[in-house]
Order: sequence, then C-alpha cells, then structure tokens
Amino acid sequence: MNNLDFSNPGVIGIIAVVALAVRYVSGHHGVAGLVSLAPFYQPEVFDLHTIATATSYAALTYIGFDAVTTLAEEVDNPTRNMTRATVLVCLITGLISVLLVYLGQLVWPVWQEFHDFDTAFLDVAQRIGGTGLFTAMVVVLTLATFGAALTGQAGAARVLLGMGRSGVIPQRPFAHLNAKTLQPSYNVCLVGLGALVGALTLSFERAGELLNFGAFLAFMGVNLAALRAALREWRAGGRRQLVPALIAVVGFFACLGIWLSLPAPAWRVGIAWMAIGVIYQLIRTRGLRTSFGFALDGSSHV
Repeated sequence: MNNLDFSNPGVIGIIAVVALAVRYVSGHHGVAGLVSLAPFYQPEVFDLHTIATATSYAALTYIGFDAVTTLAEEVDNPTRNMTRATVLVCLITGLISVLLVYLGQLVWPVWQEFHDFDTAFLDVAQRIGGTGLFTAMVVVLTLATFGAALTGQAGAARVLLGMGRSGVIPQRPFAHLNAKTLQPSYNVCLVGLGALVGALTLSFERAGELLNFGAFLAFMGVNLAALRAALREWRAGGRRQLVPALIAVVGFFACLGIWLSLPAPAWRVGIAWMAIGVIYQLIRTRGLRTSFGFALDGSSHV
C-alpha cells in the first residue's frame, strides 16, 4: 500500500501503452492532438440510452474493488488499511481506465473499424507498438485474467463465509474453515465450480449483464445504508454528515439509472434469481418471524 510496484507486469504494460500511445498520437497529429473532447462527446453519435448501457459494462472494471474488505481478518490494522485500500483501488482504477480509453480513442477514432470489439484494446496495442506490444499485451492480459479470477474467487468465498456465519445461508457448509489453512475451502470449491459452469455456458456480454443486475442492486443498497448512517449521525449533532448524505443520494440515483438501462434478459434472469432468494429467506425465517434462522429468543434453527 505504501508504494507502487513498478516491477509488476501489469504496471509495466500500462506504462508502455501510455507512452507509445502518446508517441503515436503526437507523431500523427502533433502535441495538440493529445487534447480532444471527441473521446468524451460527439454530438452526431451521442445517445443517452446507449451511454447508460455501455456504462453498465464499464462498471465491470470497478466490481470487486471493495472485495479487499473480505480479507480484513488477514490484514494488519484493518480499520485503517481496509478503508484506504478500498478508496485507493477505486480511485486508481478509475483514473487508469479513463486514461487508457481516452488514448485508445485518439489512436483509433473510428470504432466501426475494429475487427472485434472484444479485442479492441489489442488492436490499439498493435497499431501503436506493432506485433511485439500486441504479443506482450496478450500475455499480460492472460496473466491478469488468472490473477483476477483467483482474487475474485477468494473474495466471493469470504463473502459466503460471512453470510454463513451470520446465518443468512446454512452454516454448513458455508461457515466451514479448513483446520490447516483457515480458509473456507468448501466455498472456494463451490465458487470455482460456478465460475467454470458460467465460463462454459455464458458469453462475456451475457455474463456482464447478469453480474451488473446484482451488482448495481447491491450498490444501491450500500448507498442507502450510507445515507441512513449519515442521517443518524446528523440527527445526533454531526452537521458534517450532510455532505456524505448528499453523496449517498447522488450515488444511489446514478446506480439506479444504470440499473434501469440494463437489457431485458438481465432483468428476467435477475428478477428470477432474486425471487428465489426472497422465497428462500421467507422459508428460512418462517415468514419473517425469525431472523435468518435465529429465533427472537436467540435459539438457533439452522
């Protein structure tokens, strides 16, 4: 957390792409070509609904930025470090993403000419750095995919562990910890199996739509929880909580707008999955007469 590891292949790749993109654009259009509003707004092709839908896919970049909090039990001084890590991951990822997409648009302004939208970044890399950079990016992206999958699997397994501990889902097997590794081994295997099935049955586009339905629903819940906490402290005399409350309101409506723009298939599957969860909780809480499998007197029904 204290410094950036410039020996990391991902960091080296980002620096190389930025440097070569700047050289390419300035070489073809001069230094003035590096400053343009075209990547952000083109009135002849601007469409708000399309932008909102695309934003939901761009949000995939951020999904998981808060997953670092699932490792709080394994971090020194988590109260301080988890907060810093969460904010920094989101901030750094956002700045880097904007910079790369901006430069990519300058390098390749006519998006209709991409051979395949899924490999657009690799096409840009080949244009600015030739076959060498193209090959290097393929290797880096492949390694990054494995890294992201491993961290995502670990984070999801920890989330299931927390839900199992609290009784939201059955404690067996979700609250299980391996005696030797102290890891939720059952959850790790379950998440890995789910990821394998998804990879074999879903396209990237469909998977992104389904993921965003639940993700933005959760983001809205987080903003509402933040709003509630801020208002509670404000009533207790904390006048400075008005700004956090306003930020939470803006965040909620921003997520709501993106959520409502998701395609119909995501809504159908998302609502069906949510309905299954609601029915499960109604059964588990005996029609909301108990709390997640625990009676009001504290006795367990798990």
